[in-house]
Order: sequence, then C-alpha cells, then structure tokens
Amino acid sequence: MRVAFELDGEERTVETPPDRSLRELLREDCDARSVKAGCDGGRCGACTVLLDGDAVKACLVMAAKVDGRSVTTVEGIATGSLGREVQDAFEEHSALQCGYCTPGFVLSALAHLDDDPDADREALRSALSGNVCRCTGYEKIIDAVAAVAERRGDAE
Repeated sequence: MRVAFELDGEERTVETPPDRSLRELLREDCDARSVKAGCDGGRCGACTVLLDGDAVKACLVMAAKVDGRSVTTVEGIATGSLGREVQDAFEEHSALQCGYCTPGFVLSALAHLDDDPDADREALRSALSGNVCRCTGYEKIIDAVAAVAERRGDAE
C-alpha cells in the first residue's frame, strides 16, 4: 500500500506492507534513526514521535494510519524554539547518558509543554511516565523539562 505523509516538514510517499508499524516505516524506509526500537510493545517510549503534534509510540501505530498526516521526529524539532529549548535543557542538566531514550523523552516533553506550558513537576512526571531510561535516574530529566517550563512561564 502507498502511504503519503509529512515527515519533519517534507512530503513523503512510501510503499509499505499494511501490517507494518510506523516505527519500522520510519527507520527502515525513511532513515529516521532517532526512532529507536526498544520493546515493540509500547512500554519503553524509545520510539516516541509526534503525530499531528501528539506524542505517540510509533511501535503501536500502524504505518497506514499516518496517511495524510504529519509526523515529527527529534530531527524535525531541532530548529523549533521550544524543541531547541528542551534539547538544550537536557544537555544543561545532564539529563542523558547513552542517549538511546533521549529522543522519546524530548518529544514527550515537547508535546506536554505545548499543551501545558505551566506544567509542574508532578504533571511532568506523569507526562513522561511512559518513557523508560535504563542508564540514569529520572530527576535530571524532570529538572531539565521543569527548567523549560519555568523559563517559559517567566517569559510570559
């Protein structure tokens, strides 16, 4: 089947089997290497992408479901101001180690801050609870995202 969608601001058309996941489509056909394979069951968040601005686990979305829609990976947010702020905050707060889970955390944080720019730490914990990091504790990740929320709140 043919799937036409926007990926990181560029129109894409891909031939794909109907039983293929969005994660497989993005990694294997679109070379989106930030979309990681973790659990393939929606438990780890390593494959998180934005689908029409909402954080979704790409291993749970069938590729056919993105036809006519917009998909954003971490590569696609590098130039956006909030996306850049989140990425910079992860670096400033040492909120990453191996980096495998980082794209999923960044995109989940971005989607949540877009919906709730004044999120408190508990809301952030809840929003990021679907992402797993096997290297580090979660406090530095929460610190990074909370710092972005604080800065954005101060700017208003």
